[in-house]
Amino acid sequence: MRYFIGNWKMFGIPKSINILKKINSFYSKDKNRRKYRVIITPPYTLLETYSKYFKKKKISIGSQNCYHKDYFSSNTSAVSPYMIREAGATYTLVGHSDNRIEGDTNEMLKNKVDFALRNNLKVVYCIGENKTDKKNKKTFSVLQKQISKVLDKKFNKKNIIVAYEPVWSIGTGKLPTKNELTITTLHIKKVLKGIFKKKSLPVLYGGSVDGNNIEMFREIKEIDGFLIGGASKSSKKFIDIIKNYYR
Repeated sequence: MRYFIGNWKMFGIPKSINILKKINSFYSKDKNRRKYRVIITPPYTLLETYSKYFKKKKISIGSQNCYHKDYFSSNTSAVSPYMIREAGATYTLVGHSDNRIEGDTNEMLKNKVDFALRNNLKVVYCIGENKTDKKNKKTFSVLQKQISKVLDKKFNKKNIIVAYEPVWSIGTGKLPTKNELTITTLHIKKVLKGIFKKKSLPVLYGGSVDGNNIEMFREIKEIDGFLIGGASKSSKKFIDIIKNYYR
């Protein structure tokens, strides 16, 4: 199974649902549709509207983040996993570099994953090294720490997906080489297997993915899907990624 996950970030209003309707129309008719899943993570403001519309359709809706405390609290602007699930979403991103930069600690991220899973949300846990880490050849150690400090062997591994997004690649157009990405993905799967034993979790790639470079990624069998940023805001660009992957 492959995953194509669109992260809209701070984009979208109610009528932007037309983008997803076009993607859903393509997805519903695609001869390869049983080989992959499409998940879109719009802003909190659109979760309930979009979740309700796509409840019985092919596309799944997820949140871009969740708070590290559950149910209700006095934390202004916070949205808990419970509230996200009640809005109808079935997935949530956790650990995106944007949120790490804003202060998410490993302890907070572990709580987010824990509470999300307790609320029957599937978690897309994001990891990735920055430019300095890469320059100092710390990619493997950074990724291992991000995984081992947050993912617990007691967590339900069936509901966890890991997304590798090198911070230095996001939105820059710069990509890891095929060899770099292959060995890094294998390293991530090895670390995950050490925690959860037996089979590893799905590992996705994210960072400047588009319809042109997807063919290179297709050759890396270790990658189980993609976390897509800018290109997911356009139905044509998002669909082109899927089309070119299965060409």
